[in-house]
Amino acid sequence: MANLNGRARQENTYDAIVVGSGITGGWAAKELTQKGLKTLVLERGPMVRHLEDYPTATMDPWQTKYPQGQLPSDELNAKYPVQKRTGYTLTEYTRHFFVRDDQNPYTEESRYDWIRGYHVGGRSLTWGRQSYRHSPIDFEANAREGIGVDWPIRYEELAPWYDHVERFIGVSGQAEGLPHLPDGQYQPPMEMNCVEKAFKAKSEARFPERRITMGRTAHLTDPTEEQLALGRTKCQYRNMCIRGCPFGGYYSSNSGGLVAAERTGNLVIRPGSIVTSLIYDEKAGKATGVRILDATTRQEEEFYADVVFLCASAFNSAWIMMNSTSSRFPNGFGNGSDQLGRNVMDHHLGVGASGEAPEFADMYYSGRRPNGIYVPRFRNLGDAATKRSDYLRGFGYQGGASRPGWDRDLTRPGQDPSGPRGFGAARKAALSQPGPWIIGLGGFGEILPYEDNRITLNRDKTDEFGLPTLSMNVTIRENELAMRRDMQTAAAEMLEAAGFKNVEGRDGGYAPGLGIHEMGTARMGRDPKTSVLNAHNQVHECKNVYVTDGAAMTSASCVNPSLTYMALTARAADHAVQARKRGDL
Repeated sequence: MANLNGRARQENTYDAIVVGSGITGGWAAKELTQKGLKTLVLERGPMVRHLEDYPTATMDPWQTKYPQGQLPSDELNAKYPVQKRTGYTLTEYTRHFFVRDDQNPYTEESRYDWIRGYHVGGRSLTWGRQSYRHSPIDFEANAREGIGVDWPIRYEELAPWYDHVERFIGVSGQAEGLPHLPDGQYQPPMEMNCVEKAFKAKSEARFPERRITMGRTAHLTDPTEEQLALGRTKCQYRNMCIRGCPFGGYYSSNSGGLVAAERTGNLVIRPGSIVTSLIYDEKAGKATGVRILDATTRQEEEFYADVVFLCASAFNSAWIMMNSTSSRFPNGFGNGSDQLGRNVMDHHLGVGASGEAPEFADMYYSGRRPNGIYVPRFRNLGDAATKRSDYLRGFGYQGGASRPGWDRDLTRPGQDPSGPRGFGAARKAALSQPGPWIIGLGGFGEILPYEDNRITLNRDKTDEFGLPTLSMNVTIRENELAMRRDMQTAAAEMLEAAGFKNVEGRDGGYAPGLGIHEMGTARMGRDPKTSVLNAHNQVHECKNVYVTDGAAMTSASCVNPSLTYMALTARAADHAVQARKRGDL
């Protein structure tokens, strides 16, 4: 039952409510509490406490139930038919950080790989950690090319907030001085290995416009006093990041934003709280709070605040808004533009090239490295030399070189075909030596915002709580297909220019969602008639509701988006605090 009496309302009233505790929810909580607002964070999943709730963080390979932690196909097919599609995320080490698809259904009008984690910290525990800024050309592209709508902000307005975020989370990387990949506040970069250094030298000599740098990643290589005071330490290079890091070597909400928020004394986290709708006061013309369904008791409750931040991820924030209908918003909250749920974007990937480097057979390295090399975008940079006639926008490459270890498959390409198979002393001897050097590049390409790439509310199909679910209808088009052809060709020619052997281009196929970068379902814009959010991430039609996760994105760029989400969130939180002080909310 909803809270009906004054005392209950008072007990459930805060200055601010944040829906979601992942990469943006953690940041909203940090910024709002540090600026003095009593803040309630509502998370639909269970609590995950830093240090205490990473059950596989130190598990060794011989401690798993299944070889290499690979779950049996029966379990994958029955419980995780969507989550398993990435091929790399769902293992015995990680399954507790991903949803069960049989319990969290949705409808695929066209295939959409919706990879999710419902728990405190969300996907900030399992993210890829690559951290790049959008560039000036990214913020200007829609207006310049007549695609979608114009971003209501430019790079210069967000740059100070990128600085703010990078200093707090800690990003290791190399400044390059490229206008299309702006530099930031970096801790020392990780080191390339010998094959990557050779690749950089030879490929850049042949293609000087294709810079090769070390990946910029949210790992601490020289932690600041602030980061140490939060209990975080230098990255241990364990390469077990996706299990949760007890060292706080990489940034997550659990090790950073929520810790800082808790220390203010202004934070309350309520796990198991499924926000079902926004409460709108038509007389006041603003939202007064949210309704939740308690995941344990199945009881409804209401919570109230002056400010609401939706940070539940692009699809779930849009779901809350679509499910919040009223006489004022009959088609969904703030949806006067009919853009809510539209313009779904992701990054298309799964295409590139690989090769072998046999001339380095006597070269070795020790240890691990939770990072790789990065090739910034080099197509369509605004000049004639980089312009492509067959597609708009561009792509970058992520990749690296390594030698497979003792658990490698001796039957895979690149292995000596005359070598040992199966069992026995010969196989043991072979696996005691490192495998051949393999180098690969994988493209991350920009997807344009198509209005008919959309999610819709499906009231005919409900989940275990009786709540409506989503239907997905998202596809890539000719622009993306043309880009994929170039992504494969350009990767192969770079590897060949470096003199590597057995270079093979590949396109392993892609379905929307596989990039795990869903964006665009409540885009920012200048005009309330064509967008849902304004330049400060406020809902045009209800200024005390902010949406700062991937839903807000007006275009996708070709770089990993989480750093931009965090910067937008910090900027929006500052705006909300100032607006509240002025009495504008």
